[in-house]
Amino acid sequence: MSTDVQTFIEDNERPAGGIGFPRTLRLLVRGKNIHEDTLLATDYLNHFNEIIMLLGLVADMPECLEDALAWSPKPYEDHFSDSGFQDKALAILAYENAPRRYREPFDQLVTQMDATVLSSLSRIEQATKDNDMDRLGHIVSGVTGKLQRLVDVASAIIHGRVMVSGQDEIDALLAEVENDETDAQAEDAGGPPTPDVAASNDDATNQTDIDALFD
Repeated sequence: MSTDVQTFIEDNERPAGGIGFPRTLRLLVRGKNIHEDTLLATDYLNHFNEIIMLLGLVADMPECLEDALAWSPKPYEDHFSDSGFQDKALAILAYENAPRRYREPFDQLVTQMDATVLSSLSRIEQATKDNDMDRLGHIVSGVTGKLQRLVDVASAIIHGRVMVSGQDEIDALLAEVENDETDAQAEDAGGPPTPDVAASNDDATNQTDIDALFD
């Protein structure tokens, strides 16, 4: 193995921060609902599953909007600090020492999910104020679908099913979501979606792209 390749592997195993003992932590997290290889925990995704559920309710019960608006981004460490997770301190320490190859794409997805929720809440709130139930349902359906796809990929990273080789696919998914949001904002303003973006919204194509991440 060449030195360059070895350095690349070591860099990707090395944590972005923390104390730098991922091998020791892998022993400590066994049986703790923290993945032994990635050192990440799926419990954090409950933060996003909550808003997906709340947004789904808003479509049929607009009075649930107040609960949805109360949602705000929450860093991984804060989520566990405030949770009833039994091994919260270990979960935080493990996250701080997660290998770069998992931590970096995971954090990238979290940032996108936060932005997607915040940008959609203002649109949902406006549609509710306008009493435009058709537009409300359309926005909610699109947003919850995008968020669920992002959560699915984040879960795959947590379980070690998306490696460095999947970064191109992750970048493509993030770019697609950003384009969808731009198109949605233009549609809210009365403009038509662009042909390229409209084509990318084909459900079958999207699912194929997501499935490719797990191969």
